[in-house]
Amino acid sequence: MLEGIMIGLTTALSIQNLLFVMMGCLAGTFIGMLPGLGPMSAIALMIPIAATLDPSAGIILMAAVYYGAIFGGSTSSILINAPGVASTVATSFDGYPMAKSGKAGKALAIAAYSSFSGGVIAALFLLVAAPFLASVSLSFQSTDYFALMVLGLVAVAAFAGKGDMAKALLMTVIGLMLSTVGTDQTQGVPRFTLGMIDLVDGISFLLLVMATFALSEALMAILKPKDDADRLKEKEASENLGSMAVSKAEVREMAPVIGRSSVLGFLIGVLPGAGATIASFLAYGTEQRLAGPEKGKQFGKGSVRGLAAPETANNAAATGSFVPLLTLGIPGSGTTAIMLGALIGYGIQPGPRLYIDQPEIFWSVIVSMWIGNIVLLILNLPLIPYIARVLAIPSRFLLPLILFFSLIGVYFVSFNTFDIQLMVLFAIAAVILRMLDFPMAPMILGFILGGMMEENLRRALLINNDSWSFLWERPLTLTILIIAALCLVAPFLTGKIREYRARAAEGTSASGD
Repeated sequence: MLEGIMIGLTTALSIQNLLFVMMGCLAGTFIGMLPGLGPMSAIALMIPIAATLDPSAGIILMAAVYYGAIFGGSTSSILINAPGVASTVATSFDGYPMAKSGKAGKALAIAAYSSFSGGVIAALFLLVAAPFLASVSLSFQSTDYFALMVLGLVAVAAFAGKGDMAKALLMTVIGLMLSTVGTDQTQGVPRFTLGMIDLVDGISFLLLVMATFALSEALMAILKPKDDADRLKEKEASENLGSMAVSKAEVREMAPVIGRSSVLGFLIGVLPGAGATIASFLAYGTEQRLAGPEKGKQFGKGSVRGLAAPETANNAAATGSFVPLLTLGIPGSGTTAIMLGALIGYGIQPGPRLYIDQPEIFWSVIVSMWIGNIVLLILNLPLIPYIARVLAIPSRFLLPLILFFSLIGVYFVSFNTFDIQLMVLFAIAAVILRMLDFPMAPMILGFILGGMMEENLRRALLINNDSWSFLWERPLTLTILIIAALCLVAPFLTGKIREYRARAAEGTSASGD
């Protein structure tokens, strides 16, 4: 392994490859900041350039663009509540409230530190454990992936306020229902399309998330204009938008969260098809449960933990996704599928022998990730005070910009006016639901996981001759489902225990009197 690291250092630290790392990080960051564009679009834009380079340089460039776009994707989520990609949806839950309260600079700094830490820790895991983890990921079957999706859906408990579990579950069901619209992947027939050709391909994730977050936020601001007191608070808050100060107490609070989320994100990223989105939601839900009742109440209102967890996990998962790509030749996501195509275009076949036959490619990509994360931190930190000033733009100018970017971002994906109409319809529905205190996050989570959940359930039933016995016959599947069940009932049990202790304390004090 030491010899491989030296080969990777020699290749990655060449002047040419260092420039490509910097160029990829810079391009990926700015592309990731734009609502509607993400890692997949960023890498697709880089393919013509990468095709003219040697394999090591080309893959290093595309890898830098990939984690650069993940790194930069949090900016639009934090500043304007417009998560352009699924992996940054959870970032907006606490990043946007923090930015609205006049701490945009701090929110962007926490996101930067968390992203850097997650990427570096995951790159270390990738270096040490890639071959072993590749064999472990192969042991996962459709039944296990189905159980993993169930565990992901249980995370709705993290997005439910006190007494609002029913609303969160209802929104999850709505998300699952929306994910079934389109063509049935098994039978190839349209379903729930209402006879509309425009719905044959299903509902776009970008359309749904921009409607329920960015567009609905703008509409809410229009429907509920600020009074003089709110404007005064907004003016005072805007004076500190660029402050990146993170206190020692916040650093101590973030440190264990970053450690746990890095491990969780990396392990989820290793699994083909799981990816950064599931990792970010699971990390968010896990941290809210571990935070305790007092800290848990701060989630969704600008919690440091709530921002650090998904940002760490999605970057760690992005690094982890290179394990199946490089060691098995299996793309773990649409983004790594594009990179697999680029590798094959170079005449390179990723697989178990890649780090033996062509170690300069395997090790240089891993080493470049460390370099790239340092470059990202150096590039982004000085820009944070200036990026944060976006929120200092008066609402009468900022709201039209949000509306413009939301509509144009969705239109440029499909060039279909029907998507614009559907987006407006979803935004109106989202405004009504938000006024009734229905959370939007469970719907997005249900929509994201719905397709993968259905696909793996069908495959599991097909393998087991339409028998549901796989739920308890396979130990790994049963273990994951038990964990999911415990996560679901834990909030109820802890609530009952607290009530019992409170009554017991009251009884003791009454008897003492």
